[in-house]
Amino acid sequence: MRDKLTNVFRRARYAAIGAAIGAAIGGVFSRNAASTGGAIGGLVGATVAETRDTASNYVEEAKNRNVEIN
Repeated sequence: MRDKLTNVFRRARYAAIGAAIGAAIGGVFSRNAASTGGAIGGLVGATVAETRDTASNYVEEAKNRNVEIN
């Protein structure tokens, strides 16, 4: 249960950071661009969090694998 909550909070944090960055970049141009940039940044942030979690799982699995070298 704790791992699931950690993943949810990590995804939310990355989405919020992505939305803030996207809105800041879009805000340079116009209000509409700020809104669109925030939405796209949020999606990108959530995707990065999910990809990071998947990559971490693969690395951990590789570390725990016992390989016999002949």
